[in-house]
Amino acid sequence: MGQGHAHPAPTASNERSLWIAFGLTFGFLIAEVIGGVLTKSLALISDAAHMFTDAAALGIALAAVRVARRPADDKRTFGYHRFEILAAAFNALLLFGVAIYILFEAWQRFRQPAAVDSTGMLVIAAIGLVVNLVSMRMLAAGKDASLNVKGAYLEVWSDMLGSIGVIVAAIVIRFTGWGWVDSVVAVGIGLWVLPRTWVLLKESLNILLEGTPDGLDLAVVRRTIGDVDGVLEVHDLHVWALTNGKTSLSVHVVVDEATAGRETMRLIRGQLAEEHDIVHSTIECDTRADIAAEVLTYWDAKAAVAGPAENPVGPSARA
Repeated sequence: MGQGHAHPAPTASNERSLWIAFGLTFGFLIAEVIGGVLTKSLALISDAAHMFTDAAALGIALAAVRVARRPADDKRTFGYHRFEILAAAFNALLLFGVAIYILFEAWQRFRQPAAVDSTGMLVIAAIGLVVNLVSMRMLAAGKDASLNVKGAYLEVWSDMLGSIGVIVAAIVIRFTGWGWVDSVVAVGIGLWVLPRTWVLLKESLNILLEGTPDGLDLAVVRRTIGDVDGVLEVHDLHVWALTNGKTSLSVHVVVDEATAGRETMRLIRGQLAEEHDIVHSTIECDTRADIAAEVLTYWDAKAAVAGPAENPVGPSARA
């Protein structure tokens, strides 16, 4: 009976922060790769690998922001918001791959330890920590508004922990000579990243599968609609998200004839917006008389095609 549609364009307020973080990360990535090879530090190489995924994640996030800003058209009627979620899912898979590689390489190093230049390792990791902190500050404001930016933020955050771990390992190696600490820190970085990566991937897949958004209880939403004056029944309720923060709803409600009309739909939309922050809704509103008339029309049409003899349970037969 009516729809309330609004397809807001994705915000570009985080684009400048993404560009700054990308420039810092990519620039330092080159230096860290060279330093990791020269110092023969697995922990530093693992940190460089995380830097690479950081740069890739930030680059993908930038591309996703630009693509998602494209307006809706006849082929993509909901716009391109889902591209951000695809980017977040790809970043999660990338992190999984890096973490598994680091764990494998650490196992190899345990079997065949390598000499580590702790001084160079310490200097490079300290510079990396500064880069990570600046990037995190740039991305912190937008991480709760965009799953895509959240993925990039988690990449940088995990790399910051990696830089701290490398610094600790370098200090321990310098004063004790325990080269195995380098591999232990690398394993710790990999194990620390995996659970958070799984959370990001799960959130992304839930949106791609059009699952109920996190934080929303479908039973509570159904009760909110059912409590509106004049609503008798609630059917075919669906709630999903185009991207993080853009929740949509469709529902069929049966209403009392005395209160049927646009006023009931206005009240439903008002309650959905106030209690659940759902502002994009499609509501089909019927009375029981409307439904009964549709059923009679259906059976009459079927009887006209199939013939009364073949359709004994239709309205004509009952009459």
